[in-house]
Amino acid sequence: MTIPTLNETHDPTLQSWVHSANEGDTDFPIQNLPFAQFRRQDSEEEFRGGVAIGDQILDLSRVASLSVFSDAAQIAATECAESTLNKFMAMGRETWSALRLAISRGLRLNSADEKKLADCLLPQRDAEYALPCHVGDYTDFFASLNHAEKTGSLFRPDNPLSPNYKWIPIAYHGRASSIVISDHPIHRPSGQMKVKGSSEPGFGISQKLDYEMELGIVMGAGNRLGEPIKIEEAEQHVFGVCLLNDWSARDIQAWESRPLGPFLGKSFITSISPWIVTLEALLPYRKPFQRSDGEPKPLDYLDSPTNQRQGAVDINLEVSLLTPSMQANQQAAEVISNSNFVDCYWTIAQMVTHHSVNGCNLRPGDLLGTGTQSGPQRQEGGCLLELSLAGREPIALSNGETRAFLQDGDTVVMRGWCDNGDGPRIGFGRLVGTCSTALTSQND
Repeated sequence: MTIPTLNETHDPTLQSWVHSANEGDTDFPIQNLPFAQFRRQDSEEEFRGGVAIGDQILDLSRVASLSVFSDAAQIAATECAESTLNKFMAMGRETWSALRLAISRGLRLNSADEKKLADCLLPQRDAEYALPCHVGDYTDFFASLNHAEKTGSLFRPDNPLSPNYKWIPIAYHGRASSIVISDHPIHRPSGQMKVKGSSEPGFGISQKLDYEMELGIVMGAGNRLGEPIKIEEAEQHVFGVCLLNDWSARDIQAWESRPLGPFLGKSFITSISPWIVTLEALLPYRKPFQRSDGEPKPLDYLDSPTNQRQGAVDINLEVSLLTPSMQANQQAAEVISNSNFVDCYWTIAQMVTHHSVNGCNLRPGDLLGTGTQSGPQRQEGGCLLELSLAGREPIALSNGETRAFLQDGDTVVMRGWCDNGDGPRIGFGRLVGTCSTALTSQND
């Protein structure tokens, strides 16, 4: 697996003439430069590509019209002016890197292009976002061993893991049409579920709505049908990473999942954050991919020296909850769990490689969810199913409220960031969703 080396864009001493990018708590320093699709709020403008810098967005459509950049970077900026980033994502790692370098140089202190680029900025508070790309296909993995063991033990205490779990990156095919951007309303789904004390199921509105703290892997240049992606080449096909919340109706899911896995309990909605952080931006936060003693060694097609050396990524993950009562009393959202992607049992490269090993073709904009990311401790659970032990022990909030599952009006806020103390914080922004009542029910 070939991973690019650190370059001048990663220099931790770099500063930007956009002063908010130099503040220590920003998610978007000049070393980050993530991509999104945006337009001016409440306008009829076309959505176009932008890059986050501090509390601003660099409008790549305007940048392209000025011809500030040259060669590959100018071509890439022009593609980013389109209504989705798919064409840019298809251009490959060398082009992505060329545009990143040009933007980095243009936004640095004492850049000769400051005056021109200053006219291409829009405050993030004045923007609204669309999905960054057309998602043709969505696959959700089950890649956290901690999550698999803890949820499995809730329902199968004697045999929490399936025999194949430690050998194969398990996944199911999700629903691409119901992927939405952050802040989209989350309507409680209806469906068929088991009725306590009855031999027959019933139909109704889900009462066990849950979130899942995941990362989304956004594919760039794809592969041809029938041609697998080798693990040494897997990350060349990955454009970047975003936050992902695969909302789940646990009562619907529990009844329908056997024998083929999740369906309506998951397909009603999946949220992603607006900003895609490129793999290049994450380079300083790579870690060795290590498993505990006694764990099976991955099969050859899922293993490489580079994957062992730096296949993992050190990304802090945080979930906060804001209840209607908190909001009424002007309280801030309360952090209810923390975890880290470095604990994931399978790496990004392994997920991509396994997905394509049968010849499946991945295309620009395709989305791979990592599955719920959980740490080894109970308080590191990436969903309420874990934190509340399937509702048996509701979690206690500081204002006296409790939650087994989400209630109407609850807002879930997810954040992710890299911060190893040696460089700037590389953040993912926020992923927000507020739960509301079902739109319709078959029984209405």
